[in-house]
Amino acid sequence: MLRIACPWCGTRDQTEFRYRGDAKLERPQPDAGAEAFHDYVYERDNPQGWHSEWWHHVGGCRRVLKLTRHTLTHEIAWVGAPQDEPPSP
Repeated sequence: MLRIACPWCGTRDQTEFRYRGDAKLERPQPDAGAEAFHDYVYERDNPQGWHSEWWHHVGGCRRVLKLTRHTLTHEIAWVGAPQDEPPSP
């Protein structure tokens, strides 16, 4: 189980959070066409290593946060507000 350090509530169990997706994914422009939207919805990479993600603290402050997590070890290197950027490695 992950322990996530919410910037507002402190460290909590993963059960209080819901994964909300890839924080680096960019939505296509409205006029991009059906193929671009198909790829956006269905064609996703399965990254290995450090990855930026959105998480929602549903069992606490109900805020969305951004974190950097290693997809193989589940180690969390950084947690911040949605507008914050993680420090350079």
